[in-house]
Amino acid sequence: MGDHKDQGINIDPAFVRALAELLDDTQLSEIEVEDGDRKVRVARTLTAAAAAPVAFAPAAPAAAPLAPPAPAAAPPPAADSFADAVKSPMVGTVYLAPEPGAPTFASVGSSVKEGDTVLIIEAMKVMNPITAPTSGTLKAVHVENSQPVEFDQPLFTIG
Repeated sequence: MGDHKDQGINIDPAFVRALAELLDDTQLSEIEVEDGDRKVRVARTLTAAAAAPVAFAPAAPAAAPLAPPAPAAAPPPAADSFADAVKSPMVGTVYLAPEPGAPTFASVGSSVKEGDTVLIIEAMKVMNPITAPTSGTLKAVHVENSQPVEFDQPLFTIG
């Protein structure tokens, strides 16, 4: 049988068949192989019948009595410690120092003045200083250096 010529590219049907078999063996939907300026892509369309079956849990009988709700557990005390915390205004990465190896902007127990930078959050390659909203003592830092943070996540507490 040999190689076939199609628009200037040599195609080896046995190689294409081997790629198709690899798709079946691995349950992949497509595979692409590149060799220099030659590129071969084999893809298949998955049908609903080929998708993995989905199992559903049986519904509870309608006449089954509902159990009384368990008493609510007391909220963990740590959650209360964030009530006065300064929270992140953005998603990003926290840095407690101006650059690697430099001392931190502020440490727990140190006094800070309103407007002092306590940490920075890098978001989209921009360094955003997070400043103390009031003067006082830095009571706690709730994040670690180089930690990713989410919007509204507690950062630090000043007392």
